Amino acid sequence: MRVALFVTCVNDALYPSTGIAVVRLLERLGVEVDFPAGQSCCGQPQYNTGYRYETEPLLRRTAGAFAGYDHVVTPSGSCAAMLREHYPRIGRRAAAEGRSTELADLAAGLAPRVYELTEFLVDVLGVTDVGAYFPYRVTYHPSCHGLRSLGLGDRPRRLLAAVKGLELIELPGAEECCGFGGTFALKNPEVSAAMGADKIRHATGTGAQVLCGADNSCLAHLDGTLRRAGNPLRALHLAEILAATEEDPAR
Repeated sequence: MRVALFVTCVNDALYPSTGIAVVRLLERLGVEVDFPAGQSCCGQPQYNTGYRYETEPLLRRTAGAFAGYDHVVTPSGSCAAMLREHYPRIGRRAAAEGRSTELADLAAGLAPRVYELTEFLVDVLGVTDVGAYFPYRVTYHPSCHGLRSLGLGDRPRRLLAAVKGLELIELPGAEECCGFGGTFALKNPEVSAAMGADKIRHATGTGAQVLCGADNSCLAHLDGTLRRAGNPLRALHLAEILAATEEDPAR
């Protein structure tokens, strides 16, 4: 099976280890991974800020970059939701305004092929035990996009529960937002920081050594909160845990 990796801007610029982990993991499971060089920002920051027209060229570029692949896999719930939910809306609006039907066709062709990583592993590959080894106490924070937009449900937790050596600890208030919310954190910094502090307080109270998530945008916010407080709890993307083995442990 050959898939395209949509690594996302955040991972490409700030967390390349997550993208590398996805490739290691999928190749270990027998998947051939391509990285289409034409990919760029999906346009989520622009769209969330109200610049719908400025997002349209990015829809066109993204659809072109991933043309010809049966599956497009991304380690980001928020970016997956952008392609699956908002691209079709952008396309429909452009068509309704009589400006273009091309965008609607491109979005309709791309959206069904996009999978967040845990969806791809569980739903397409049909695996929960990926042969990982991670001997630490871990608590899992589900992102809002993963919960509410994609409906990931218990897929991430099932994958973590199957990791050899890992002790999975339930996170109190897990379904509460961490406070990042993209531009929300910029427009409402005090509220965002308070929400992040609540999430960290709950995570620290579990006694876990690692705070895991499936979206590095949330983890960037939480990691900053941890660092400013001098908290030793480590924030780590789920892909890096699943890619770790006894022979090649997480770094």
